[in-house]
Amino acid sequence: MIDTKSVILPFNNLGKYTIFIIQEMGRSGSFFFRGFYSIFTIPFQFSKIMQQIYFIGLKSVFVICLTGAFTGMVLGLQGYYTLSKFGSEGLLGAAVALSLIRELGPVLTAIMIIGRAGSAIAAEIGIMRISEQIDALDTMDIDPIRFLVSPRIAASLISFPLLTAMFNVIGIWGGYLTGSILLGLNKGVYFSRVESGISMDDLIGCGIKSIVFSLIVATICCYQGYYTHTRKEGHGAKGVGFATTSAVVISCVLVLVSDYVMTSLLL
Repeated sequence: MIDTKSVILPFNNLGKYTIFIIQEMGRSGSFFFRGFYSIFTIPFQFSKIMQQIYFIGLKSVFVICLTGAFTGMVLGLQGYYTLSKFGSEGLLGAAVALSLIRELGPVLTAIMIIGRAGSAIAAEIGIMRISEQIDALDTMDIDPIRFLVSPRIAASLISFPLLTAMFNVIGIWGGYLTGSILLGLNKGVYFSRVESGISMDDLIGCGIKSIVFSLIVATICCYQGYYTHTRKEGHGAKGVGFATTSAVVISCVLVLVSDYVMTSLLL
């Protein structure tokens, strides 16, 4: 005789997981809209936004420049040897520039910021939650989302496009370093191909991607830290650890998924 409970149990678990995902999507969407709307409420939080621009943007400049330089150098090296097989070494500049601007620049910039700043944001807000500092803000009639989340979203909207542009420029110069200086490609040919290969649509698409990634990263990292106390895996310091890990993993996955979706729409 068939045990109906054992047959139904997998469907029950699937249903519970599906409902959980839908609830999380709804709650995170509401969380984002509350935080984004509060950016434009009076009084404006210029000082807090500037503090977050310094933390998210300025402190990430070194790692972005370093990553961009070596990414461009690798693209220049690999691209040169690939194109040389077809006698098309002159197209190296366009290949490096388009690879960076269309894909690698926005994606790698977002992932670097997630690792450097996103994890810290999730941990900081998570510690504030378990130490009851967020509850204290509620007690003092201060909106925690406006106080903690809105400045970080605003700072991300400003920092991500600027850092992405910096990554692209440094990467193109890295490709020039390996392609022209080390491998002997004429520098005039390299930069002329960079100029002719890039269109305004490519730059606009890069900007759109960086803005979308900034909203995803800021929202997910703040959300995971803000709701640390609701995690089933553990509470206290353990919960903060899980929240930080989830923030990094979910942000990276959503950046890659959204990159594919936007690329398919923008092409």
